Amino acid sequence: MHTSEPKVTVLMPAYNAGNYIAEAIYSVLEQSFTDFELLIINDGSTDDTEKIVSAIKDPRIVLISQQNKGVSAALNLGLSYARSPYIARFDADDICYPDRLKIQYDFITTYPEYSIIGTAADYVDADGHYIFTHHPVGHLNEEIQQLKYSVCPFIHSSVFYKKELVLSNGGYNENAYTFEDHFLWVNILKDQKACNLSQALIKVRLNPQSITVDERWHSRKFRSIKYSTLKTRSISQAQGSELYQISGKQYPWRKREGAYYALCGKKFLVNNYQPRKARTNVARAISLHPLRLDNYLLYTISYLPERLINWIYKMRLNRS
Repeated sequence: MHTSEPKVTVLMPAYNAGNYIAEAIYSVLEQSFTDFELLIINDGSTDDTEKIVSAIKDPRIVLISQQNKGVSAALNLGLSYARSPYIARFDADDICYPDRLKIQYDFITTYPEYSIIGTAADYVDADGHYIFTHHPVGHLNEEIQQLKYSVCPFIHSSVFYKKELVLSNGGYNENAYTFEDHFLWVNILKDQKACNLSQALIKVRLNPQSITVDERWHSRKFRSIKYSTLKTRSISQAQGSELYQISGKQYPWRKREGAYYALCGKKFLVNNYQPRKARTNVARAISLHPLRLDNYLLYTISYLPERLINWIYKMRLNRS
């Protein structure tokens, strides 16, 4: 039994994360800030996730298993068990830098008027190789408050927030399939102060096993439901079921793999200009999905100068 209350709960949902979860766990256990519990919710994994977690002996690890119900249900279960007033979200395939918890805890306790603290992140591929550094579109609270509802203000795996804030808003909405965090933010940010630290405090791993890889690989119907519910800040069970059904049909392994390689290729062009690496990844995406014309376009523009590629990307963003 744990008798003392930790200062921070690191909340990690895990589903079939056996390939990466040990590295993720050790990146938490090796934090310079040590007064935390690592609460891992095993969401009905069918691989060796639970066995790997159980083999790591550290009293700060708390493992809870449930039947597979999805990430939102896993997070809500974790919130109900969390013993700390502060939650550090973290995914089972990502990596924390050593001072992540210290920096975010010091910030939120020094400036208690803030409720949510996000950060920048270094993105890596499935093998852990660096791709690019993502800087959130808004850092100051004023910038975050002015973002359109369609823009997710935080990298979910980087956020550090007050537990009671999320609980008082009903937790994560289980109907907002694959965008439960984005839906949460649009519902709670209107009267809360938040920021994103410019320093990258985590590595986010892109890998084909992720539920979502690239927004443009969603179907048009999926995107329509998603953005209409974000705009109205409301989602029904029927809409949630439809999102789940659409996603279940569109995510066979070939599509996951293709989306993964296409995204890596795009990032090597737009965020870290390395056209040869971009073409290698896009070529793999084309081999998996030869009928997707956008991959051929991406391959073609990889021969253009960096400045022109950035101009095309900005023009495309302005039209969306």
